[in-house]
Order: sequence, then structure tokens, then C-alpha cells
Amino acid sequence: MTFEYAPAPESRSVVDIDASYGLFIDGQFVNPIDGDRIKTINPATEEVLAEVSTAGPQDVAAAVAAARRAYDEVWSAMPGRERGKYVFRIARLLQERSRELAVLESLDNGKPIRESRDVDLPLAAAHFFSHAGWADKLAYAGLGPSPRSLGVAAQVIPWNFPLLMLAWKVAPALATGNTVVLKPAETTPLTALAFADICRQAELPPGVVNIITGAGETGRLLVESDGVDKVAFTGSTEVGKQIQRSVAGTRKRLTLELGGKSANIVFDDAPLDEAVEGIVNGITFNQGHVCCAGSRLLVQESIAEEVLDRLRRRLTTLRLGDPLDKNTDIGAINSAAQLARITELAASGDAEGAERWSAPCSLPDRGFWFPPTVFTGVTQAHRIAREEIFGPVLSVLTFRTPHEAVEKANNTPYGLSAGVWSEKGSRILWMASRLRAGVVWANTFNRFDPASPFGGYRESGFGREGGIAGLAAYLQEDDR
Repeated sequence: MTFEYAPAPESRSVVDIDASYGLFIDGQFVNPIDGDRIKTINPATEEVLAEVSTAGPQDVAAAVAAARRAYDEVWSAMPGRERGKYVFRIARLLQERSRELAVLESLDNGKPIRESRDVDLPLAAAHFFSHAGWADKLAYAGLGPSPRSLGVAAQVIPWNFPLLMLAWKVAPALATGNTVVLKPAETTPLTALAFADICRQAELPPGVVNIITGAGETGRLLVESDGVDKVAFTGSTEVGKQIQRSVAGTRKRLTLELGGKSANIVFDDAPLDEAVEGIVNGITFNQGHVCCAGSRLLVQESIAEEVLDRLRRRLTTLRLGDPLDKNTDIGAINSAAQLARITELAASGDAEGAERWSAPCSLPDRGFWFPPTVFTGVTQAHRIAREEIFGPVLSVLTFRTPHEAVEKANNTPYGLSAGVWSEKGSRILWMASRLRAGVVWANTFNRFDPASPFGGYRESGFGREGGIAGLAAYLQEDDR
């Protein structure tokens, strides 16, 4: 007997989406002075959700000026215990409005509601709670006797985790006494604009957080503004390099969290059921739209066929479809442009001789979709093994010895994360000390905690977010 899932859609009625949105500057929504408007769409249906403003040069200048006034007149002089109260209030409001925000995130981004509900929102609130606790304890964190903030932080976030990336950046900036001008991605601005309303609800002083929407040009104007003291960017390596060039020779502090091509390494003594779940989570979580996705599976040769058999069986059980259905495992690709990139890179795998296997599933007629896909027969020369795909596409390579696993895992210009699966703790520690990755997970994957620093090096960027290291990125260096 086959048991079918009954549809379990989350109600869209819990969200009120305005027809159009202005820019959030100095504590209120305002119309753009010299910007335009763009549409944001639901990637699962291609339905227009709202029109949002594009900030032009004068709008960016106004936002930076508002942040500077708030920093000079209010926020930098406020005692840490008082700042912490505001950050704590924001955390509570994120919890109270979590259902609304989770639905809004899935509508605008395309990710399954169970991920928005169970991962994004709890983690976003946790970051604000954690940093609220640090606001009056900075002098005891090993950051110097009297840590001082930097000033105005320009923050540019990506479309894969819009609200969570906002939390990663805004929470430490506020806790350490900085003010913020944040630009969300042009395809996913709605939860950032909802967060602007949360800032008003929390009675945050005007200008402490400013949110300007727009595309790449708006981000460039913000990053290059003379009134900015700190730039924090999460996104592609290509754009990160452009930002690094633009701030070179200035006084601006910079942290970059960029792309990755992470290795998920499975040894022959690994707990295979758990490892397969970790492999699936590593490549299908958020449709593979994850900078630290385990997109290169390195499996020991003696167990490769068994692992692949189990992996294919598990992938056939995943449900692709309506992101608002609580049964959905894999939602929509975020945009037509991203779908085109995934499709093009997957086609290169075919052209270069790799063997493609895609999970059997029917794709909806509208929206942007790509099935979970596994490539075998992959070499280190294949594009799919070298370039970040940012989709649910897994490249499988094999190895015989731990030394070979290390060499293959490190054969990448990136250095963001890795996973190691083995029952031997000594082997895991041996591997972790040799893997060129900022984060190494042991017998798990995609685990995050606000108390633990996250970040990479080489072409995955520099600097850390989360933990004490993340706080340090928003404080003066000469105080330590």
C-alpha cells in the first residue's frame, strides 16, 4: 500500500504585502529622491509580489547621513546595557512575528516553509538574543579594556538567506555601538523591509538602522560612500573582489563572506545512514543556494557504490514543489538568472563526459525549478567540480587514502567549509588540521550557532561572523 501526502499549505493570509515600498531612512519609509522602482516576484509562481524602490545617489547619501547623525548623537554614547535592551527587543519581536516572516521569506525567496520556519527564523532570533547579551560585556571578551565602535556600517546581503544574513550582520553591529545602512538583494527585499517595521516597533532610535533597496549599482554607491567606516558583504567572489578593490587605500574596515566549493568527505568507517542524510542536507538544503554547500562529495572508493545507491534512493523520496506546503523538501530556484546558470553548468558536466542522474520528479509548469542532480565519473578538471553552481547539483569523486582525500578536498581556490564522516575521532582531527577550510563539520553538515564564528579564506573571503570574532570585526583594532 502506498501512502500519499495530503497537501499541507501554510496560510498566506498571515502576511500583508504592500503594493509598493519606499526606502527606510531615518526611522521612516520615504519615496526615493532619484531612484526608480523594481518588481520582486515569487519564484515559485512568477507572480509579482510588490514594487520596491531603487535607491539612487542622493538616497544613499541621505541614508548614510542619517546613520552618521544617529551614531554621533545617540547610539555611540548609549551605555551597552541600554543598547542591549533594544537588540533584545528586536529578538523578541522576531520570535513573535516568526510565522509571518517565515511565510514572507518563502514567498519572496522560494525556499520551503519548513526551512524558513525551523531554521532561518529561529537562527535569526538567536543571533539577536546572543548579541544582546554581549552588548554590555565587550570589555570582558578579550577585545581590550574599552572597546570602541567603528561608526557607520554598510552591509550588503545576498538572496539565499535574506533575513538570516541580515541578523548575522545587523546584530553584532548594533551590539558593538555601530549604526547600519543595509542593502538587501534586489530579488529578496521583503523580509528586510519587514525588519524595518520591527525596528520601529522596537522603538529603535531613528537612523540607527536604515534599509535601502536596489540592485548592484545601489550596493556600489553604498560601499563607495565616504561616510562609511565599515563594509560587510556576503555574496559572490567576483563582486567581493570588486568591493575589495574599491575600498583599497581607504580607512574602511572590510569583511567578505564569499563563495565556496566545499568537500563532504565520507570514509569507509562512516555511519552510512547518517552520512547519506548529511550529504542530502549538504546539497539540497535551500535548493543548494548555500555558500558552504557540500557540492563535492569525496567518498572512499571501497564504499562508493553503496553510498551512491543509498543516496539515489534517498533523493527519490524528496518532495519538490510549492514552497508553502509543509511537506515540501525542495522549493523553487530563486530567479530565472540563477536557474540559467545552474542549467548551463550542469550541461557542461554532460559535455565533459560526466554521468548525470536526476531524481525522478515532475516540475511545476510555472516558476523556476531544478531537480536534485548527481554527477558521477567526475574529475577535478570538470567545471562542475571547480565552479560554484549554487544549486542542487552534486559532483562525486572517489579517493583511496586520507592523504588523497586531503589533496582533492584542498584542490580548489575556495576555503569556506568541509565535512568529514568517520567513526574515528583521531581521523577527523587529523583531517580537520589539514583541510584548508574556515569551518570543518564532523559527522554533520550545515550546523550554525551564533556563538561560533563562521567564515573562510582565500577566495571564500576573510573575517568572521558570529562569536567573539564576529564582534571584533565591528570594533576599533587599536584598542586591543
